Amino acid sequence: MFQAQVKQRDAFFDNAKYLAIVLVAVAHAWEPLKGDSRILEGAYHVVYAFHMPAFIIISGYFSRSFDMRPDRLKRLVTGVAVPYIIFETAYPLFKRVVADDPGQDISLLDPWYLTWFLVALFVWRLTTPLWNLVRWPLPLALGIAMLASVSPSIGEDLDLQRVLQFLPYFVLGLCMKPEHFQMVRRRSVRLLAVPVFTAALAVGWWTVPRMGTGWFFHRDAAQQMGAPWWAGPVMVLAMFGCSLLLTACFFAWVPGRQMWFTALGAGTLYGYLLHGFLVKAGDYRGWFEPDWLHRPLGQILVSALAAAAVTLLCTKPVQRAFRFAMEPKMAWAFRQDAAQGAREREKAAEKAAAEATEKSLEKAPLG
Repeated sequence: MFQAQVKQRDAFFDNAKYLAIVLVAVAHAWEPLKGDSRILEGAYHVVYAFHMPAFIIISGYFSRSFDMRPDRLKRLVTGVAVPYIIFETAYPLFKRVVADDPGQDISLLDPWYLTWFLVALFVWRLTTPLWNLVRWPLPLALGIAMLASVSPSIGEDLDLQRVLQFLPYFVLGLCMKPEHFQMVRRRSVRLLAVPVFTAALAVGWWTVPRMGTGWFFHRDAAQQMGAPWWAGPVMVLAMFGCSLLLTACFFAWVPGRQMWFTALGAGTLYGYLLHGFLVKAGDYRGWFEPDWLHRPLGQILVSALAAAAVTLLCTKPVQRAFRFAMEPKMAWAFRQDAAQGAREREKAAEKAAAEATEKSLEKAPLG
């Protein structure tokens, strides 16, 4: 019997996005606690070395086909720019109310807490056609990141330091092919990832009194962190190498089959933007202050609660409730694209032809 072909989502990428967003939420929950534990702060360094690079590489990989076609530009506006405006406004308003801080400013030029990623994704996707055009995109992106790391004059508008210093990971994703992900998912790599992560945790513990966490955030130039200018390019390359190694190990451990959390991978942006309200509410209201939370069992409990909360925020009911902010249709804001209309009519005709063919095959006599 003839069956229409349906494009299936790759479970590996949904699993990777979900696990990465859980690490993001857990690491944010560690921030108020890590100052009392060198072990926790060392783990924080390790997680920050690869969780956002992994997420950004996947974002780049799925942006490879982006061009200036009107329908894709519309999705960029409605799925990235509009959520940025909404959440960049919502977070300061939330602080005004919950922290009783009526003087908190609202500024679309100064990304607040988590919203920097939306600015970065908007800029990166707009420049995708350029990266697909140049001959050596990754070396060029690394060069730009190195120059940014020695340029404190860039300032804080739109968090451009992060946009530029994280750029190589996005460009790397643009350059990757399916076989590259298959390479890191081999059994040998999974086994090698165990000693690599063990060594990384030891190095993370060692770096706690010796290396500021600012290097992991990529939001400042070297001079702004009290380091000589030449440390910026050196650290960009060093961090890029370490992040790629740990990201490869992370991908090696991501299951490729359907799991109970696979479907949640489609809602990771919801979990990313919404979990910040819970973390900030805890910070404003003193939820992290009890002494017992700063002991090992308390830290484990906070980690589990953060993982559970972000999991809940990735579910379908939450997606339906907040789709107006994350994925608004906004058909009223755009002109009708004649080419897009023609494509939709062509798809409808192909679907009708496939259905007619299937019905005719069903009615045909056997033998």
